[in-house]
Amino acid sequence: MQTIDKYNFAGKRTFVRVDFNVPLDENFSITDDNRMRAALPTLKKILNDGGSIIIGSHLGRPKGPTDKFSLKHILPHLSDLLGVDIQFANDCMSEGAAMKAAALQPGEVLVLENLRFYAEEEGKPRGLADDAPEDEKAAAKKAVKESQKEFTKRLASYADCYVNDAFGTAHRAHASTALIAAHFDHDSKMFGYLMEKEVKAVDKVLNNIQRPFTAIMGGSKVSSKIDIIENLLTKVDNLIIAGGMTYTFTKAMGGEIGLSICETDKLDLALDLMKKAKENNVNLVLATDTKIADSFSNDANSKFVPVNQIPDGWEGLDIGPESEKLFGDVIKQSKTILWNGPAGVFEFNNFSHGSQAVGEAIVEATANGAFSLVGGGDSVACVNKFGLADKVSYVSTGGGALLEAIEGKKLPGIAAIEN
Repeated sequence: MQTIDKYNFAGKRTFVRVDFNVPLDENFSITDDNRMRAALPTLKKILNDGGSIIIGSHLGRPKGPTDKFSLKHILPHLSDLLGVDIQFANDCMSEGAAMKAAALQPGEVLVLENLRFYAEEEGKPRGLADDAPEDEKAAAKKAVKESQKEFTKRLASYADCYVNDAFGTAHRAHASTALIAAHFDHDSKMFGYLMEKEVKAVDKVLNNIQRPFTAIMGGSKVSSKIDIIENLLTKVDNLIIAGGMTYTFTKAMGGEIGLSICETDKLDLALDLMKKAKENNVNLVLATDTKIADSFSNDANSKFVPVNQIPDGWEGLDIGPESEKLFGDVIKQSKTILWNGPAGVFEFNNFSHGSQAVGEAIVEATANGAFSLVGGGDSVACVNKFGLADKVSYVSTGGGALLEAIEGKKLPGIAAIEN
């Protein structure tokens, strides 16, 4: 497989799929440019080699062209980051876009308009009513799939080589993230530096495990993590269940959880997961105490109680000190650590202590030689909030992509390069 370090981009026009889906305020100013900065090593490598770049990305979830999600808003900041003037094609399928791509000189950069302005990028028809006849839906789906082929071919025609550096969209079999790779030979398609790091980090926690291996799974719903948990139960030594999922497991075991979040239709599933953990000799670790509140608010009245003795009218919003120690002891003895999902409502400062304690335990284990991977939007927000991001081994930029990789799925954006 071709690698970006070995490839010489001199004189080449390179289509680079990045993930510049950055948050914008009401004045279209970027409020968090981490995703843009993450792509800089790849972009600068190409420019330093003497190549030119055609950048493709999406922004938001538009259902068609709209100024709100135009990539023109990111141009000034991208120009500052790269130190070059940025050209823009306001319609990535037009003759104008093709001409701009063809005219690129070494060291020049062209940004294409938001790829998701086109239904062909995702390969899904738009504008159909939910109650539309099935034959009409089938016809529309077939039509957009056919036009997607031409869309993909057109994008590929702009460049001599293809670089995918958008791990955040690697789980999507979209035109620019997976299908386009087929238009380039084996030696002209490759991962960018960010994708390389993401792929290696995931491989390390799933296939090159140093034991003990501990996974911390947070989040509110067992149902959203079921496939991940089941895959991890065949790999980990310890599985710590945190966050809102705690209370579904607690109720399944007959505990009183007050108003705490709970999937009552998943109680049998929780018991089944506990059974599978036992069968696989996995140490399933659940909170023993919790910090409860009389309302969902940072300023609510709060107190610590056993996790299975939450009074009526109260809800669990964080783990308690006993659980912090319990989780911490397991984490500090680990050599491979995966963290996905906070231990509580960390957005509220009064209920963030548990998540911070988990993060600090991971940092201590990392300092003692463990490999730690943090991924998923809330977990990343946690380590950033507590200033721990540079003290763990790797912080993933992928949300859904990372979760699907942990589930054991082969991501289309990765398979398209590797195959």
